[in-house]
Amino acid sequence: MKVIRQLFPHFPLRLNTVMDPRQLKKLLAQVKNGRVSIESAMARLALLPSEDLGFASVDHHRSLRQGFPEVILCEGKTATQVVEIATSLRKAQATLLATRVNSDIAKALKRWNRRVVYHELPRLVVLQSRPVSLQGDIVLVTAGTADLPVAEEMKICATVMGSRVHTVYDVGVAGLHRLVPTLDRLRQARVVVVVAGMEGALPSVIGGLVQCPLIAVPTSQGYGANFGGLSALLAMLNSCAGGVGVVNIDNGFGAACLAHRINLLGEGA
Repeated sequence: MKVIRQLFPHFPLRLNTVMDPRQLKKLLAQVKNGRVSIESAMARLALLPSEDLGFASVDHHRSLRQGFPEVILCEGKTATQVVEIATSLRKAQATLLATRVNSDIAKALKRWNRRVVYHELPRLVVLQSRPVSLQGDIVLVTAGTADLPVAEEMKICATVMGSRVHTVYDVGVAGLHRLVPTLDRLRQARVVVVVAGMEGALPSVIGGLVQCPLIAVPTSQGYGANFGGLSALLAMLNSCAGGVGVVNIDNGFGAACLAHRINLLGEGA
């Protein structure tokens, strides 16, 4: 903040511009048409990179670099810290997404903004100012019902980012016949995400049946020798099916980010 003030001492530094790509293009068009001065535009852009809160450096530039604003990981943070970060992000972004939200932090965020939506199963908080136009085609598959918290985290995050997600739940290898009726749908997908715990075999099965990229998500669901998801992770990393990529254990958010980016490649984004 001090450096920015030294560089722009006479500009009114404010975070009142929604800095997603659409709004930035609008601002540049206004400069081009003479409706906004270069000096005013520079002042509005001055705080784009980050805002120092002391305990956090909030990244206001992420949506321009990566297509989606910074997401708050709430684990390890106090409710007060999360609310302060959320306040900073909402000054410059239209969408707020927070992951791994416990009930206390969810209550604090709802007090902060009554339009906050808390998804209890995947522990997500979403706040959107405008509807999102969904694109592409992601098919999300789970091996079992116990994998739903991670799967729902993936689905909601990808949907908030702007991807269309179709779900196929509880079709694991203990009853593989349940997968057969969905094969045509899987083969139509632009990207498939498979969430599985226990021995983590389902991504290998589906990976050998589809042509599109497949993202495997190991979960920590399973008995003792599952080692908290390690056995599923190793099985997926050792898959003999081609085109299978693997994210970390219980990382539905990471799978959503990767699937969304692959999905948008087909949209020319």
